[in-house]
Amino acid sequence: MMQRINQLDYRAGDVLRVSCTPTPARVAEVSPFYVSVEWPWGGIDPDSQYRWNSQVALPVEPDSWEWSLFRTEQDPRTLKANATCLVGIPETLVRVLDVAHYDPPTDTGQLPRPHTLMTVLPVDYPSIEGSDEDEGDTIELDGAAPIAIEKVSYSPAP
Repeated sequence: MMQRINQLDYRAGDVLRVSCTPTPARVAEVSPFYVSVEWPWGGIDPDSQYRWNSQVALPVEPDSWEWSLFRTEQDPRTLKANATCLVGIPETLVRVLDVAHYDPPTDTGQLPRPHTLMTVLPVDYPSIEGSDEDEGDTIELDGAAPIAIEKVSYSPAP
């Protein structure tokens, strides 16, 4: 069973097993490179300095240079605008690249505003020296998406 661990317990180098149960979402737009879905979790932050349109763009090609934790259950190349799809995170082993804490919570345009953002990359994903944070995806530890996280191995304390 996966569990949520105290957010301060995560460190760069930890290996985690993450997943998120697929949830229905409306396909807003499809391009050759991205499928944009109306995000089924959280909401628009009316007090934000950013104007988020409640959509998230996910790469269409599985081997894209851009990587995302979240996926559509259906092949994104077959989706059409206004269709319904399932969005979630298939069980994935990731390594933590960075953990950032914010007080007050950071403004992302979405609610809830996150206190802790963790940048991760699949354990088997090749990384380019010095650019890990740009390559990874971000998990909002206190976000609205119900992401299950289990620590598989620990990085030594600094």
